[in-house]
This record gives sequence, C-alpha cells and structure tokens, in this order.
Amino acid sequence: MSNNTSSIVSKVWSFCNPLRDVGVGYGDYLEQLTYLLFLKMADEYSKPPHNRILPIPKAYNWESLTTKKGAELELHYATLLRELSTAKGILGQIFTKSQNKIQDPAMLAKIIDMIDSEQWLVMGADVKGDIYEKLLEQNAQDVKSGAGQYFTPRPLIRAMVECIQPQPMKTIADPACGTGGFFLAAYDYIVENNKLNKEQNTFLKMETFFGNEIVAGTRRLALMNLFLHNIGDIESDNFISPADALIAASPTTYDYVLANPPFGKKSSQTFTNDEGEQEKDDLTYNRQDFWATTSNKQLNFVQHIRSMLKTTGLAAVVLPDNVLFEGGAGETVRKKLLETTDLHTILRLPTGIFYAQGVKANVIFFDNKPASKNPWTKEIWVYDYRTNIHHTLKKNPLNIEVLKDFIACYKPDNRNKRKETYSAETNPEGRWRMFTYAEIIARDKTSLDISWLKDKSLADLDNLPDPDVLAGEIIENLAAGLESFREIMIALNGKG
Repeated sequence: MSNNTSSIVSKVWSFCNPLRDVGVGYGDYLEQLTYLLFLKMADEYSKPPHNRILPIPKAYNWESLTTKKGAELELHYATLLRELSTAKGILGQIFTKSQNKIQDPAMLAKIIDMIDSEQWLVMGADVKGDIYEKLLEQNAQDVKSGAGQYFTPRPLIRAMVECIQPQPMKTIADPACGTGGFFLAAYDYIVENNKLNKEQNTFLKMETFFGNEIVAGTRRLALMNLFLHNIGDIESDNFISPADALIAASPTTYDYVLANPPFGKKSSQTFTNDEGEQEKDDLTYNRQDFWATTSNKQLNFVQHIRSMLKTTGLAAVVLPDNVLFEGGAGETVRKKLLETTDLHTILRLPTGIFYAQGVKANVIFFDNKPASKNPWTKEIWVYDYRTNIHHTLKKNPLNIEVLKDFIACYKPDNRNKRKETYSAETNPEGRWRMFTYAEIIARDKTSLDISWLKDKSLADLDNLPDPDVLAGEIIENLAAGLESFREIMIALNGKG
C-alpha cells in the first residue's frame, strides 16, 4: 500500500470511532460513505476532461452538499437520499431505501469535507478498492452489525480463483454474492495474468460478472465495491439482481460459478397466523430442474449452481459439512452431482476463519458435463486443511501462504499430474489423498465428509494448542452444537 493510499485509508478510518461513540456502527458509516463517494465521483465525471452528462439533478448533486451546514445540511441530505432512490440504473440501485444515519450535522459536514478534499477518479482502482475493502473487512468483524455472514475470507477466495483460473471473454456468476469478493478476485486474476486487448477489457468491465444479493444494504455495498474497482459504469445498469436466486432457474448459463452461499440450514419465510403471532415456515423451492425438494438452503444452492453452468462450466463453492454427509435429500443431491458433473476436489477448511462462529466448511470443485449414461466423476481428491490446523481471526488469521500447498497439489495447469502426498506406509500424515468413485459410492449415504488424519490434541495432552486457540475452538464447537439443537427444536415444534 502506497503512502498516499495509507494516508487516505487513515483519514477515512479516523471517523469510525467518533461515530461509534454516537451510535453509528461501521455498517452505517460504510453505507453513508457509499452514498457520498458515489456523488463525489459523479461530480468529477461531470467536469473536464470527462464532461459527462449524468442523470443526477443539479439540486441533489455533490456541490449541493458542500454549500450547506448545520440543520440545513441535515435536512437537504435526507431529501437528497429520498429523491435519488427513485432514479433509474445504478444510481437508483445505490440509493435504494437510503436513509441518513449520521444525525450530527457537524460530523456529516466533516466527512463531506474529507471526501471533497480528494480527487477520487485519478486514484487507481486498486487504491479506491483497498480503502473500501478495508472498511468492508472491519464491518465484517463488527459482531453487532451481523455483516460477517456476508464476508468470505479474501485469502480463501483468492485460492479458489487461482485453482479455477478464469479466462478473458468468459462469464462469472455468484448467486449469493455478498459484497462481491469473488468478482473482485476473479477480475484481478484476469488482469494480472493476461494482456487484454480493447474488446477483452470492455467485456471484462461490462459483461463478465452476474450476481444475486437479496439483502438491500449488502447489495448496495457490492455495487459500490465493483464500481470502485472499475467494474461497470456510472450510467450502466447493475449486474447484481435483488431477486432470490433460488426462486427460478437462471435464464442464462455461465462459464464459472464462484460462491459461498449463506450459512444456516433452512430457508424460511415469516408470516402472521390467525392469532396475530409471527411464525416461521420452512421455505421449500419446487423446481422441476432440481433433483430433490428440500428446505435445506445449501442443498438448494448446490442444485441451482449446477443448473447455472454451461455444459463446459466450472464451479468452486464453499459449503458447510452437513451438505457432505446429510441423508435423504443430501444423499440424492450428492449422487446426482457425482453422476452429472466431475466433482474432482474437496478442500476441508478449519474452524476459526469465518466471522460466523461454529462453522465447519469445505470447498467443493466440480466441472459440469453433458448428459451421459455413465457417472462423470471418476475420482475425488481431498485436501484436509482442518485436522491439527488452528486459526483465529485476530492472532492467526488465514492467509494465502498457508493455502499455497493446496494450490500446488491441485495442479490448476494440469490436473492429470496430481500425486498423493498421503501414503499409509511412508506418509500417513499426508494431507492430499485420492478416493475412487467406487470407494465413495460404497460409503454410508455416499458421504463426502472424509477424514483420515489423527487429531494430535486428542492423543497428546502435552501438545495442546495455545489456550486462546483452545478457547476459540470450544466456542466454535458450542456454537455449532447450539445451532444443531436449534434445528432439532424447530423440527419438533414446527416453528422457530
């Protein structure tokens, strides 16, 4: 990060704590920054050398904010947000359901002055992106905001992208895109690994990325994140739909799907019963193109993602453990996935890397295939990065370095050259192991929850992890246990 970038990041950050003291959380601050940054950049676009005519009424442009103070500013800002939310294209999408969360006019004026003092368009996309990504990450760490559920660790995203190796002039989708992390990593990979011509650059900017995000605030952050990274255009329509991706089959198929669907087992909808009480009902998607009808959200996403792919399409998806071992619909979906796609790789992830606690997750990689009488999956390679691995969000966070061994084992350039590091005789501690289709099918419920390494902490009491790591793991396990009990209670009572 350059000195200039660092100083701007520090400037933007400097308002976080004073705002928190008056009840404005990171998420709210981030939201207000989104509105203000967008208006400032639109203002810069309207001036030389760009001279673009933009659909922002003069009464509600950036300059209309910089000329007001005190109660007048507060009133004008609230009116501006309301009016711009009715605009078309990305402008209206950014300002959908927008509200002023900064009730102190003096603080609002200071933030406006801070943004006004910089020329944002001349900054590189990486600079603007760095600033915004930093804020998104901090917001994810803020437990009260609940934003962590939409934030996938960036090193994990990068590793998934490096394995998939997305190419220019191909389409990339994410049916639960959160703040757009997969899109940005794929964008960076394509730019860094290719010399793009004009046509390829235009395609990358305007026609590559497609997503869904049903949470309005998160979707707004994603749109701004993409815009700041030079994806899309201030006058273009957006690439991120507010619709629930699972409702219907995708009208388009894509070359790649990279996704981390939301955690939480069941999809539900809230309704008011005859007594006027709020009840939850499991939401089941009756799709003709699905192999199994279930209220399990992740199983539905797996089925949907497969249906989104071209016959040559590739997918990398983060999924909780239950998808790999659950019976009933889970077994049906796994068997069908093995038959219709080449499910070639599973990465077992450790706890302590997600902001949502108690999560045991995996990444599955599969290539879609045309219809065939015989199963496409011939073998599955499993990399166990869970057993005897200890990460914490603060002291030992996940980084790309620790995932490089997995990427090297994966062999993105030529998967035919893969070699096991596991050997029963010579290396029983090897983390990379192959299982044949016959071995998988023979397992109870066609379970893909596969482990073979011994947990050293259970066998060697002198080799326990640090107390804070151990405490973190206990909390993770308790959270996972509570979630399981909650699911049982919901199943027994028929409501949440």
